[in-house]
Amino acid sequence: MEFWNHIDAAITYDSAGTNLLIRFGIAVVIVGVQIVLIRLVWVLFRWLKGKITDYGQRHFRSLVIKQFHILETAQILGGIFFLLRILKYIVTAFQLFITIPVIFSLFPLTRNLADTLFGYILNPLKKIGMGIIEYIPNLITIIIILVITNYVIRSLKFFAIRIEKKKLVIPGFYPDWAQPTFNILRILLYAFTVAVIYPYLPGSESRIFQGVSVFVGIILSLGSTSAIGNLVAGIVITYMRPFKVGDLIKINAITGFVVEKSPIVVRIRTHKNEYVTFPNMMVLSSSIINYHTSTTENKEGLILYADITFGYSTPWQTVHSVLIEAALKTGYVEQNPRPFVLQTSMDDFYAHYQINAYTKAVDLMPSIYANLYENIQNGFHALDIDMTVAHYRINMPFEPQQAPEKAARGTTRVAAAERAERAAAKKVPARTAKKTKR
Repeated sequence: MEFWNHIDAAITYDSAGTNLLIRFGIAVVIVGVQIVLIRLVWVLFRWLKGKITDYGQRHFRSLVIKQFHILETAQILGGIFFLLRILKYIVTAFQLFITIPVIFSLFPLTRNLADTLFGYILNPLKKIGMGIIEYIPNLITIIIILVITNYVIRSLKFFAIRIEKKKLVIPGFYPDWAQPTFNILRILLYAFTVAVIYPYLPGSESRIFQGVSVFVGIILSLGSTSAIGNLVAGIVITYMRPFKVGDLIKINAITGFVVEKSPIVVRIRTHKNEYVTFPNMMVLSSSIINYHTSTTENKEGLILYADITFGYSTPWQTVHSVLIEAALKTGYVEQNPRPFVLQTSMDDFYAHYQINAYTKAVDLMPSIYANLYENIQNGFHALDIDMTVAHYRINMPFEPQQAPEKAARGTTRVAAAERAERAAAKKVPARTAKKTKR
């Protein structure tokens, strides 16, 4: 406090009252100067707010992530203004906190209190300054580690892009593996970097810091079991390559186009524009049919088929001819290889026929099937062949308790009724058609 000792030496008067008045006048001047400075600070912040408002309305845009509006322009400006307001109050409080010890130091009775208040400000600042100086070597080490990690990640990204664009070919490594593999390696590098940097962080040796780290690790391990399971399943699905974005697939009797394949879920869009989300664990444990693979890996294309039944009174040659002709008339059906018919089974009253046709337009399967069914009906109607059949059924009354001889007679009647039903069915040719939906 040599500065104030010089002031005391300069202010020497015989009258103690005059000396006190001078000190009080200096205090009033200091308070007045601080009031003016506080006013200037508030005016400066008001001017800065106006400048930011004008600049933000011209240049700020809404924060949008994947078509989701996170923050509007007004909300961004509101956040900036809130931070400015807090900064203004902090500067004002600091000015007031400095003014009070200065005023107290003018008077001998309150000078010790002023030293204490100055110590509240200067001692933490000294500790912070010394801590920063002592931490500079660790900070340089952290910066070097981060720089090396950054360049390693950039190098991996460069190779991943070249592999994805097929400019760099690695035998046995598919191009669609490049981006997922890069993401996995990047996460592992980040985790390794955090583990290396951890000992160099300030306060890493304190028990509080270590306890918080353990607590966060326990919370993450207990609360993210399903998420970790789906993440691991997503990695397995990536390297299994059962499908890719844009493919037409079938999962659990739901058919649709893959619109998203994330590390956690798979989303497909059906032909009805319904979006269905499957967790990766469910996808991994389900059977998957990929219709696009049939066209990319087989030059013939995908086989579409429909099951039809006809009575034995209709010659099988006629059924084959009509079904093949109907398939050839169907749009997007390949003429070569030609459609073919398989007879899959023979029942008591009719035979099962299956028409098979090749197509490469798997995206249009519903419309192809609809057109095929229409052509089948038109083909049989043109030959005046009825596709319906009459069914006969004899229902016997229920008798809960019967004597042995009555039960035997009832069994005889049931057998006779079955023989009558077969005879009636043979008199009326059994012809039917049924469709099997894919």
